[in-house]
Amino acid sequence: MAAGSSRILRYLLFAFFGVMVLYFISSSSIPRPPIPAIPTEGFNWKGSTEGPTVEEVGGEKPGALNGQITSTAAAQASVASSQPVGTEAPMSPKPSAGLSHTVSTEGKMNATFVTLARNSDLWEIVKSIRQVEDRFNRNYHYDWVFLNDKPFDSTFKKVTSALISGTTHYEEIPEEHWSYPDFIDQEKARKVREDMAERKIIYGDSPIMNKFEWYWRVEPSIELYCDVTYDPFKFMADNKKKYSFVLSLYEYVETIPTLWDSTKTYMKNHPEHLAKGNAMEWLSGDDGETYNHCHFWSNFEIGNLNWLRSPAYIDFFEQLDKDGGFFYERWGDAPVHSIAAALTLKKEEIHFFNDIAYYHVPFTHCPTGDQFRLDHKCHCNPKDNFDWKGYSCTARWFDLNKMEKPEGWEDEKN
Repeated sequence: MAAGSSRILRYLLFAFFGVMVLYFISSSSIPRPPIPAIPTEGFNWKGSTEGPTVEEVGGEKPGALNGQITSTAAAQASVASSQPVGTEAPMSPKPSAGLSHTVSTEGKMNATFVTLARNSDLWEIVKSIRQVEDRFNRNYHYDWVFLNDKPFDSTFKKVTSALISGTTHYEEIPEEHWSYPDFIDQEKARKVREDMAERKIIYGDSPIMNKFEWYWRVEPSIELYCDVTYDPFKFMADNKKKYSFVLSLYEYVETIPTLWDSTKTYMKNHPEHLAKGNAMEWLSGDDGETYNHCHFWSNFEIGNLNWLRSPAYIDFFEQLDKDGGFFYERWGDAPVHSIAAALTLKKEEIHFFNDIAYYHVPFTHCPTGDQFRLDHKCHCNPKDNFDWKGYSCTARWFDLNKMEKPEGWEDEKN
């Protein structure tokens, strides 16, 4: 692959979710064995596929990628051809409706869940899968993409595909997509970041991901506390949303000392990418001179992949990548996605999902309002709700957008 194409692929990879697991890098010198033969006796992996060659193992064919992607051009063509599957009118949120067992899937969006996991993460990710399926996906049957720096083993595939109601896809991320770029001083990076446990990248220009327009990120060991009684993907599309969150907070200053300097360079070089009516005020109280460190907690995201493939986002990532902070500091996907969304999208294109109750250690989003929690069969403790605590940036988001805070929010401040 030509050097220019390799750079583009690497930019797209970083663009989706920030920084990859450091031990992925530390183990990159170990030869990667081929995916072992998968036994099929005794179980049926209905609807599972394996990438980058996407094959039908059972059930309906997964979509456009029935074969190997062998070139950058082919991968880019699959991005350009991604379109929503359904054309029916979207479902609207139904505040008091319980989950139906007969929800139609004919009008589904072109969407998927996505998870970066190693084989050793199996018993933690199955907890998340069970939560998502029970609270939402058992009625909608959306696909689920798993990405790894090594081949997934047969146990991982067997267990996850048995739990998921949609089609499952498994793909190994090529080493060149997550290893150090040539211009990075690896010894300097090691010294600066030797105490850091992880450097996470979820996915990039993946042949499997290129077929989708929407994604919902899921990490191991999360909880969904309430029934999700409508299709969030449809809600996002119908309301012209491109990015969403459930938790927000301040980033540790020590991890991103020069991130805002790189951002200011980007803003100077690419004023055409700054959206009119963006959320700069959420990031800065002095019109962009300094950064207040607010960010959306990106272990939960529902978003539009075409935004992450846009020139505005790729140019932003390219600036950060050249400056080296992914390696020399601890720039994570959360502040990177947050800054990009706040600058390149209009405020109204970013959505706060108050009704998706969520936990990822150590923070909880528990919807404010007793009746809502009863109607949606929630099992979270409202005293644990992080939204209105002092270290949360959610109240700031409400104020910026002139949104009325829910009744009872003041009782959850402390």
